[in-house]
Amino acid sequence: MGMIAAREFVDGWVAAWNAHDLEAVLAHFTEDAEFASPVAVQLLPDSGGVVRGKAALRAYWAEGLRRIPDLRFEVVGYYEGVGILVINYRNQIGRLVNEVLLLDADGRVSRGYGTYLGDPGNPAGAR
Repeated sequence: MGMIAAREFVDGWVAAWNAHDLEAVLAHFTEDAEFASPVAVQLLPDSGGVVRGKAALRAYWAEGLRRIPDLRFEVVGYYEGVGILVINYRNQIGRLVNEVLLLDADGRVSRGYGTYLGDPGNPAGAR
């Protein structure tokens, strides 16, 4: 991806989330992307924590924004590897989070993982 492209990806990703702009967030993902997170376990118990496909991601994140209306991310840093990007950020309740994002050849997320520091009881502060 390259450091400049990675920085642009991270800047666009955090701006989209902080604007609560789901379509801009989803533009970073492939149509068949999968995302796994303890927040998905909490918000969509039948999912087993894994959300598959852009339509399902849209529904999941819409519910997340409904239940976390003050959602906001502050990027602490990012780490780039071959075909992978890790975004380290602090969420609106002060928890440290790493999003581990596997990228396709076009730099879009094909698979992602939300990981939380410490006890994941209510990692995103959902209501």
